[in-house]
Amino acid sequence: MGDFNLKDMPWDGLHEECGVFAMYDFDGGDVASSIYYGLFALQHRGQESCGIAVSDTNGPKRNYALHKDMGLVNEVFNQEILEGMHGDIGVGHTRYSTAGSSCRENAQPLVLSYWKGLLGMAHNGNLINAEELRDELSMTGAIFQTTIDSETIAYLIARERLKSASVEEAVAKACDRIKGAYSLVVMSPRKLIAARDPQGFRPLCIGKRDNAYVIASETCALDTIGAEYIRDVEPGEIVTISPDFGIKSDKSRCVDKSRHGRCIFEYIYFARPDSDIDGISVYESRIKAGRFLAQDSPVEADLVVGVPESGNAAAQGFSLESGIPYGTAFVKNSYVGRTFIKPKQASRQSSVQVKLNALREVVRGKRIIMIDDSIVRGTTSDRIVKMLRDAGATEVHVRISSPPFLWPCYFGTDVPCREQLIAYKHSVDEICKIIGADSLAYLNFERLPQTVDGLEICHGCFDGNYPMDPPTKDIRGDYDE
Repeated sequence: MGDFNLKDMPWDGLHEECGVFAMYDFDGGDVASSIYYGLFALQHRGQESCGIAVSDTNGPKRNYALHKDMGLVNEVFNQEILEGMHGDIGVGHTRYSTAGSSCRENAQPLVLSYWKGLLGMAHNGNLINAEELRDELSMTGAIFQTTIDSETIAYLIARERLKSASVEEAVAKACDRIKGAYSLVVMSPRKLIAARDPQGFRPLCIGKRDNAYVIASETCALDTIGAEYIRDVEPGEIVTISPDFGIKSDKSRCVDKSRHGRCIFEYIYFARPDSDIDGISVYESRIKAGRFLAQDSPVEADLVVGVPESGNAAAQGFSLESGIPYGTAFVKNSYVGRTFIKPKQASRQSSVQVKLNALREVVRGKRIIMIDDSIVRGTTSDRIVKMLRDAGATEVHVRISSPPFLWPCYFGTDVPCREQLIAYKHSVDEICKIIGADSLAYLNFERLPQTVDGLEICHGCFDGNYPMDPPTKDIRGDYDE
């Protein structure tokens, strides 16, 4: 399956595993085109591969259409492909890999045709016990076609379905076995199911358009297809959608709110600013982070700028709080995918200039406050600081809208092993010198809950305290070794 390993990735910046989108039209209309536009809105969550699987609930149980491939949504699909995909129920996925090789075999959705009929599934997150479950299933005859933990979930559901009264019961039993982060959408011959892990690491919401129900990673995808937001899937909840009963909810696996652990980086970086997650506006959360930076780490300057895109809202918040004007210092090439798709370090370094360019007229002769969402390895920040200096900035003060990364993430974010984290090996002053800034300050750790109005969050990558016990070794990418 190739030699991709997360722990060896050279590029800087953070990335999320994927986005999921599912739809069930009770009136029988084809859903493939709507899923396509939903995935288009979730493209920021994964740019390596994507796919759509649809089925006709009024047709044979094993009748389905599946198309998936490497590339962006508008590269993988065209009008002819979409028009050939007939079905009133479907699931879609856009992927960035954190466990398993980046190859077509690992693209989702996964579709299984088995004794009970059809099972289609898409997964956002990362399991911490996938390896032992995979070994257990292999010992009883399972033959795996991919190196992703999502296939383990699909096999568990299929096996449980053989001894369960309903597919939602099978999903529930599978959820009892898996540990870690998962937001799932599951398509059966007559039902659409959504499940979210008890900690709520990854987002998942429910929408409705006319007589069709939609499940999506973010509310921005609902807006894109004109669907009305209904509510979020609660952490630990399993939702079943069917024309027989509409929405049915199973909250028996929900835990006390104090045990929730939503990924704070959904708000800081991953999610689109026009999304709401669990009742909190992503945009407002970033504005607050910028305000807190201005309060806690002020500096005299002439202009506040953000590193596109996630740094922009925080920069606006810093400007609003400090009274220092906000400006646009960077032009972003909208036709360049996120730079993490470059596999080599040399490509990564040059791609910073391909992706961003500084506006000399804006920054020349000015003291600049540059707001970014994070510093992981530091291999990008120094180039962006240099870009501003080359454009004529007299001072560059860097402010980061998150605390320093000190621990890896095992729940669907590619925060790497500690040895690769610049803040683990260096003090703030040392990092400041490494990236060539005049000053550097991070968001105070105590401010994190305030950015999301006290919502229970996971901050394990900052302090090592995870909502559940992490694995004893770094399991990300191990299937390929």
